[in-house]
Amino acid sequence: MRNEARHIERVAQAVAAQELAPARWIAIDDGSTDETLRLLREQEHEIPFLTVLQAPANAAAAGARDRLAQAVEVRNFNCALAQVDLSEYTHVMKLDGDIELPAQYLRVLFERFARDPRLGLAGGVLVEPRQDGEMRRIKIPDYHVHGALKCYSRACWEAIGGVRECLGWDTIDETYARMRGFSTRSFPDLVSVHHRPVASADGALRGHARHGECAYIAHYDPFWVTLRSLKVARRAPAGLSGAAFLYGYARAAARRVERVPDVEYRRFTRRELRRRMLGAHLGQAG
Repeated sequence: MRNEARHIERVAQAVAAQELAPARWIAIDDGSTDETLRLLREQEHEIPFLTVLQAPANAAAAGARDRLAQAVEVRNFNCALAQVDLSEYTHVMKLDGDIELPAQYLRVLFERFARDPRLGLAGGVLVEPRQDGEMRRIKIPDYHVHGALKCYSRACWEAIGGVRECLGWDTIDETYARMRGFSTRSFPDLVSVHHRPVASADGALRGHARHGECAYIAHYDPFWVTLRSLKVARRAPAGLSGAAFLYGYARAAARRVERVPDVEYRRFTRRELRRRMLGAHLGQAG
């Protein structure tokens, strides 16, 4: 977490109030310039399973305008996991510092893992505040799990080799999970509050361009990306959002950004995209 002083006490108290408490929670402060670290230290005295760490300095990311593009969050996630012996745990979960969980979240989620041995990666959905004060749900496909609150079974985590420290990691991990025979699922009845709107940390248009680059890295083909840009274009700022998404994809292609270097992964991804597009077409025809 970085500069989450406005939210971190609510976030911490929501984790502390879980009906099923986590065995351990490692919170990493990523060089906050506000009161985040001090507030976390205060919570550490009150929450017995909480450990607060500071992220190691990263010179490449320190001056970056878009820290998410530097994969800082997933490097910090791996840094936290390096502090423990994962064989002692059944699951591992990533939680962003602006996500407030409902009290039943972990209990219900783990009940569903227990009922379905094939479930390897899961999470809930997010609502976030609008300018008019109302809450809106972030729409995602049911096979996708928000990067802000992903939970992996240890078997799935080991099968996919953990998460890669690159842009697009939260698409790549899900694809590998399905390749390895696990299901990935977001549950619409598990609703958490996202206190900072998606892509707002570094600017909305930069966020959409970043997502376009993610699509390139993950081997999404140009036809799918073009269709996707039409959907993205409905988001604020209207029109420009879709253009930014296409720009990010095209810029990554022009720069020959490194893609996932796995032929099996590429083939699996493109087969999935074809099935989804065919399913959408049949659904519209029906």
